[in-house]
Amino acid sequence: MTKFIINRLAALFPILLGTALVVFFMIHLTPGDPARAMLADSMVSGEIYEQLREELGLNQPLHVQLGSFLGGLLRGDLGTSYFTKRPVLTEIAARVPITATLMGLSMLIAITIGIPLGIIAATRFGRTLDYAVMAAATFGVSMPGFWVGLMLILLLGVNLGWLPVAGVGGLKYFVMPAIALGTSSAAVLARLTRSSMLQALGADYVRTARAKGVHASGIVLRHALRNAFIPVLTVIGLQIGSLLTGSIVIETVFALPGLGRLLVQGVSGRDYPLVQGITLLAAVLYVFVNFLVDLAYGLVNPRIRYGS
Repeated sequence: MTKFIINRLAALFPILLGTALVVFFMIHLTPGDPARAMLADSMVSGEIYEQLREELGLNQPLHVQLGSFLGGLLRGDLGTSYFTKRPVLTEIAARVPITATLMGLSMLIAITIGIPLGIIAATRFGRTLDYAVMAAATFGVSMPGFWVGLMLILLLGVNLGWLPVAGVGGLKYFVMPAIALGTSSAAVLARLTRSSMLQALGADYVRTARAKGVHASGIVLRHALRNAFIPVLTVIGLQIGSLLTGSIVIETVFALPGLGRLLVQGVSGRDYPLVQGITLLAAVLYVFVNFLVDLAYGLVNPRIRYGS
């Protein structure tokens, strides 16, 4: 176990280094100039333009800028935002609680709805309830998150006036965004849970448990679900990536000042340090969550042994 953890942690460094290099080169290859984006007057003299580029370090060769970027990463410095003139870490830290709350509530909705529906569909295989759950899951996967958000705004916010439609000020501001972001993940988990449960319920050990007279609920929860939960747990970890990318759109729709909206502002303003910092944070979170999922396999199924 200890060797497994050390090896996995050691493998994180080349992954994050590769991510940093890809992010750096991709953002520098995109069209646009941060200096011109910052200059409000298009008729500004070339001297002021060149002075701003020198101040931002954009006049240096690309390999020099890359060295400065990687050196800052080693020191834990993600740079300074071009527009706000504040450290990128400070900008990110101010937005993390909003995005973390949104993602946490969305994942909670996905798990509490998707997994029970998948179990119900599997135990009612071939019946009306099974078809209804699968139809709802297919519909949920097909609906774009922004469309779900707009429909929720129209129904719950505008017509009924139950919930605020934009901004942040309390937990009620996250209800509609979390539903819009978690709908697709709930549908994915429902379909996968049903498939895994059907395979587990047809296994020999389940037939043996039935022959011994074990109660149906015990067969489903104690025997089948534990073995069927491994692929579901894997997908839960992978859904973090979907929630991260989905939060960009959802935060824009509901005007939530989180990391997703900050990333959109950084891309539109060609704020290189800000975009690089947010993207690297997303990569670190995604890799770390999947590392925790790997560790959780042994808790779900004690028969799993960790190798190297």
